[in-house]
Amino acid sequence: MTHSDERLSPALRPRTAARVAAVQALFQIEQGNDRPELVIVQFVQHRFGVTLAGESFEDGHIPEADVTLFTGLVRRAAAATDRVTTLLTETLPATWPVARLDPVLRALFTVAIAEMESPDAPPVKIIINEYLDVAHGFFSGDEPKLVNGVLDTIAKRLKNPAPAPAREEPAREEPESEEPAAEEKTVVLTEKQPDAGAADDGRG
Repeated sequence: MTHSDERLSPALRPRTAARVAAVQALFQIEQGNDRPELVIVQFVQHRFGVTLAGESFEDGHIPEADVTLFTGLVRRAAAATDRVTTLLTETLPATWPVARLDPVLRALFTVAIAEMESPDAPPVKIIINEYLDVAHGFFSGDEPKLVNGVLDTIAKRLKNPAPAPAREEPAREEPESEEPAAEEKTVVLTEKQPDAGAADDGRG
């Protein structure tokens, strides 16, 4: 399993560059146990933009990046770590346990899945293709194939989640029928009818 920033192109599109930066930022957050907001500021102030020396990815800089997208991705990914771990555990083959994933690959999965679940997410195909490109930039082995398969599987699960198990409703006591009351009223009226007839007979 190998990964290297040297394969990343310095001429990426701004949104693609933002995704690459988000993966790098989440990697830093997890490895250094850093606060997301602090890492976001570090990236925006010190790693984005063209420097006077023309530094780029190889030098740890990202010349072009959509700052708004980057910020949103890092925040969502940092907040979704536990949920993504659960999804990955349920999806990955037994030969790829989450704990043994390359930390960069784990960060990539976390950012990608967090973007899939964002309210303003682009179509799933675009997201998968984007992170497949990111994976090719970081890895030279079988990781891109794994990224493609896992993200496709998780995207389908998110679109059609398994139905929640039906809860057993507690037995409800049937309300007492009102029929007896109606019958009782009928009986009372019936009992009074002879008295009314007797009164008529008296007048006759």
